[in-house]
Amino acid sequence: MAATPHGEPTLSDKVKHPFPELRQKLKGTHLYEAKVKAIHVKNKLGKFQNVINVNHRHDEEHEKASDQKRTRIAESHRFESFAPERDGNNIKWYVDGLDYFWAVSVALEKAKETIYIADWWLSPELFLRRPPYFNQEWRLDQVLKRRAEAGVKIYVMVYKEVTQALTCDSAHTKHALEGLCREGKPGYGNITVMRHPDHNVFENVGDMTLYWAHHEKFIVIDYDMAFIGGLDLCFGRWDARQHPLSDVHPAGVQNEVFPGQDFNNNRIMDFHGVQDWKNNELSKAEYGRMPWHDVAMAVIGDCVYDIAEHFVLRWNFVKRDKYKRTEGYDWLTLQGREGENEDLIGVQRPKHPVGEYVHHPLSPLASKAWAHESPGTVHAQIVRSSADWSSGILTEHSIQNAYSETIRNAQHYVYIENQFFITATGDQQNPITNTIGRAIVEACVRAGKENRKFRVIIVIPAIPGFAGDLREDAATGTRAIMDYQYKSILRGEHSICGQIKAAGVEPKNHIFMFNLRSYDRLNKTPAMKKQEERSGVKYQDVQRAEAEEIMGEGIHGAEDDSSSSDGQGDDSGDEARERMMDKKRRFEAQRDKSVDITSVDSIAKDAMLNGGKVSEEPWEGDPEVEKENFVQEELYIHAKVLIVDDRIAICGSSNINDRSQLGNHDSELSIVMEDYKVLETTMDGQPYKAGHHAATLRRLLWREHLGLLPAQPLDASEDPNAQPPDVCPNDPIEGKEYDFVADPLSDEVWDLWTRQATTNTEIFRHLFRADPDDNIRSFDDYESFLPKNNIMQGHLHDPYMPVKEVRTKLDQIRGHLVWMPLDFLVDAEMAEKGMQINAYTESIYT
Repeated sequence: MAATPHGEPTLSDKVKHPFPELRQKLKGTHLYEAKVKAIHVKNKLGKFQNVINVNHRHDEEHEKASDQKRTRIAESHRFESFAPERDGNNIKWYVDGLDYFWAVSVALEKAKETIYIADWWLSPELFLRRPPYFNQEWRLDQVLKRRAEAGVKIYVMVYKEVTQALTCDSAHTKHALEGLCREGKPGYGNITVMRHPDHNVFENVGDMTLYWAHHEKFIVIDYDMAFIGGLDLCFGRWDARQHPLSDVHPAGVQNEVFPGQDFNNNRIMDFHGVQDWKNNELSKAEYGRMPWHDVAMAVIGDCVYDIAEHFVLRWNFVKRDKYKRTEGYDWLTLQGREGENEDLIGVQRPKHPVGEYVHHPLSPLASKAWAHESPGTVHAQIVRSSADWSSGILTEHSIQNAYSETIRNAQHYVYIENQFFITATGDQQNPITNTIGRAIVEACVRAGKENRKFRVIIVIPAIPGFAGDLREDAATGTRAIMDYQYKSILRGEHSICGQIKAAGVEPKNHIFMFNLRSYDRLNKTPAMKKQEERSGVKYQDVQRAEAEEIMGEGIHGAEDDSSSSDGQGDDSGDEARERMMDKKRRFEAQRDKSVDITSVDSIAKDAMLNGGKVSEEPWEGDPEVEKENFVQEELYIHAKVLIVDDRIAICGSSNINDRSQLGNHDSELSIVMEDYKVLETTMDGQPYKAGHHAATLRRLLWREHLGLLPAQPLDASEDPNAQPPDVCPNDPIEGKEYDFVADPLSDEVWDLWTRQATTNTEIFRHLFRADPDDNIRSFDDYESFLPKNNIMQGHLHDPYMPVKEVRTKLDQIRGHLVWMPLDFLVDAEMAEKGMQINAYTESIYT
């Protein structure tokens, strides 16, 4: 209560509170608690006024002051980011899920105080190490449970999906994680999960967000280390660099690598009801999985603080937006953002707070090793896409600024791996507005005018979505995305190629587009077929039982969890589980132990360095039957990485499209890195000083795509690239292949790159009729190009092709690189306007 200089209440206070003594005495009574509850209800219902006042988080004087403070900070930083540039970071790259998830498992296991996790999707039943049967203690929920029981406070934020559109099931994530440590048991209350945005029309009608998603993927552990990149901790992301499609194991189902829903091919069947793996399983004996390529980073250094600050801001915003009046969700305060600066991280101090104010880090920053000396040599900066709906701030699009400026200033090459590529060259490509395309045009035109060798190499998925048959109505959204991509790249005068050509420069000298694709052989041997016949059990039933055995607890609820709809326990699940286990026992009992299994479970290794030849792979039984088991699939590129001139790299969660780049759509977090550790090399044959971090990452990626790296074993315990940065640095895997790709503008490297892409493309076309393809210019072409006679997705298109020809052709495929089909459906209207694609929905797809 305010007072006069002499300590007396003012007149306004007396009018407002005429009986201050009585008011003080009522505190702590039931009457007072009822009043507070009524205030909370009133404030909840009061959110309806936000429908009218869309600027309600930025219209009061203190809110304007906070906005101005953030703006001043951002304007003082490069790219107008909330975070400054930071010297001396120790940053390690991870390519594909095997290395990344192993490193995450090592780091999580060492957590002592706090763990922050922000994900688009989080699967508690994800195995961080493989094969799962022999690594059950490394299932994500079990790792987090151990840390919670040890006293570690774990804070998780996941995107709350629109259930009609997505199948992430964040409710299952929340229920499974918060239920790991039961009341009265060690760790109870140490795991807190927030889901956002809210879709409760009664409580949040003014702030409902249906179109946009929290897309960040990052982890902060004890403020000592952070992970950031493209990999969610969820099903479908784990993979090795050889990218196997097959997971059939005649020697025993316990050798499976991808249990339950983790074996997925979205072109055949999308994820459904992920709280129950049975709703979304494919028969591994009939189909290959969709392989997954991704990139992420681990950071030790000052940038960890900036990643943590972003998490704390988002946490406090969601606390304010959704959990302000809910017990069990605390406000987080942050060292360095106390007092008058706590508004920068969204801390509020309401009159009747619910929840505690917990100060982080729990151990002072001065106790962190990186606070006293630089742990590494990488100059880095955190950038983000963030806005009012996602974190309560004015729009920040520092990721777009970083991409555009870095590309615009490129001198030698731009290398991009991304899930999408939708961008504009100006204001003529409505509804697309991000300016990355303009930066590419400017860099290419400048190089062309200077007669300088300059390449923009872009690697994106063949199909940037999860449609099955692209001809079907269900694929309209995916076709719309592809249409926007083609118009961004080369279709129309305002495309990148169109604008370069208009400037008098030949775009074919500068712009190059690629996809990735993989093959394998399902190891469904004649002996396994006999085992099915004798036992009366299909291998698909065995894979069900295996998934139930190693994943069932997390899927169906923890022990003594009676959470069925009627509040009573239900043992029907136990009966079903026992029936599954019985089928597995019957199947195993019919194994012919006198038969030696000579065929390997996956031949994906044959496309890699020293992996062998398909033509020399053993196969039991009739060679003609083997043909039924060869499969291919697009290698889905989910990486979001930019490398420029072997010096600068950007990696994070951000796609190249308006959703990720504008700032007020999807929320994203990325990191810009430039290593001051020099790597002496060449660029176009001339001596060149590259940055060690960017150059070694690019060399590893190119060797993987060209098949110039060996396949990976599942056990990564001795692999330096699968350890956190506090254990050891990256191993660039030096050798003659490392030296061969050292110069990104070398004619020899480019010749191999383009020649192998051509060979791979032609063989996938010849053997499988893999789509999309340049021969499919119209929907009529689609009918004549695709396999006939009910050939299953991904299998050989001609069942009469001699098996010797198939094997010999597959011998020629190296790595996974293929050309992007730039003439695909060029003569068709790819995205017809209608109920799904119109002026109101276009922004969803861009």
